[in-house]
Amino acid sequence: MTPSSRRAFVAAAAACLVAGCGGGDGAAGRPATAEPPGPEAPAVAGSPASGPPPLARSVPVGLEIPAIGVDTPVVRLGLAPDRTVEVPPITADDPAGWYRYSPTPGRPGPSVILGHVTVGAHGDGVFRHLARLRRDDRVTVRLENGTAAEFAVTSVRTVTKARFPTEDVYGDTARPELRLITCGGPLEDGGYRDNVIVFARLHATTP
Repeated sequence: MTPSSRRAFVAAAAACLVAGCGGGDGAAGRPATAEPPGPEAPAVAGSPASGPPPLARSVPVGLEIPAIGVDTPVVRLGLAPDRTVEVPPITADDPAGWYRYSPTPGRPGPSVILGHVTVGAHGDGVFRHLARLRRDDRVTVRLENGTAAEFAVTSVRTVTKARFPTEDVYGDTARPELRLITCGGPLEDGGYRDNVIVFARLHATTP
């Protein structure tokens, strides 16, 4: 990554805007997202803490969270016209979505995956029970090259959209990490007030 592209990523993340979650059909349960455009950021300088070595870059194609019964395909997401992160399509199969400008799962840095909490007339979304996760619960991401990255949950946070923790979600990390994001809290004026954010670190890899 060139210095200019790195600066663009950091500047965009620092200036993020939070998008709302609609409460009506077609937009219900959309996760609020930030504006961190740019290529994958490099790892923070220095030696990462002990853990499995990073995986080769490969895009995610599936996601499993046994503790809450999730086994879903993963689609790629870019940026919406308002420069917020796109959200997965509102469909009956309701896939999760990986933000393609974040590191691929298993690479150093925070890989970001979003999902709906509800999907309009289709009912519950893929991340409906995300807030139920607890420390050390496992999250496995299947990659296009046939490998898999298993993450262990380190924390689960519910925050208001007005206080979306941009740096905590998108800031560089020395080790491979994962962020799962959806909506949460009460419905207010047709949208969910909060975000639920799961933080996890790479625990194991499968060749």
